[in-house]
Amino acid sequence: MNTPGKVYLVPTVLSADALFSIPAYVTAIVQQLSVFYVENERTARRYLKALDRNINIDALQLLIMNENQPPDLALAKKLLLEGKDIGILSEAGCPAIADPGNLVVQVAHSVNARVIPMIGPNSMLLALMASGLNGQSFQFAGYLPIKPPERTKMIRELEQESEKKHQTQLFIETPYRNNQLMKDILDNCKDYTKVCVAADITAPTEYIKTKTVKEWKQQLPDLHKRPAIFLLLAAGE
Repeated sequence: MNTPGKVYLVPTVLSADALFSIPAYVTAIVQQLSVFYVENERTARRYLKALDRNINIDALQLLIMNENQPPDLALAKKLLLEGKDIGILSEAGCPAIADPGNLVVQVAHSVNARVIPMIGPNSMLLALMASGLNGQSFQFAGYLPIKPPERTKMIRELEQESEKKHQTQLFIETPYRNNQLMKDILDNCKDYTKVCVAADITAPTEYIKTKTVKEWKQQLPDLHKRPAIFLLLAAGE
């Protein structure tokens, strides 16, 4: 029986200008792989070519996985059992966090295939590091609900949880809805809750600021279509 193939979690850039943030060993691994699960074929092709212009992109098997098209797990299992190594690429940052790559990883574990996480930029950790908020206890809540009543409820619950546990809460939004989310945070959180906005991390336009809700109300940033992550920490009693 073949030894199962390995799954490599391949980091990608958070910003197109930030190839410097990818360790050199990532390129060496990518050069050995011919099968990738990717969120967007066009973005993946561009990134792989940026890592090594000599990679024959047309010879690669790029398998789609995103919110509209779940990864083909039966194929992943078959490839691994045949001894084939697989790379997983996110749209930005580290794969299997807030994207469907974790499903392929689950398959790897089910067939006792080795899973290898590779070092690279992660917006959550970079934002948390730069926020000045509590890095001892934190929770990533992913995407908040889109509909206003559910979103308002979630924001208030996250603030209450933060106050109760002195825990930093992190969450994200689709970039074109960032400004609305910021408004909803300011409309529903207490004046002295601290909010960090980290946008365009690693890009030349990087913007990371932590202020209280009261201070943010004095001057709102324009976050429209800028990849951003939001963090809040309630002040407590």
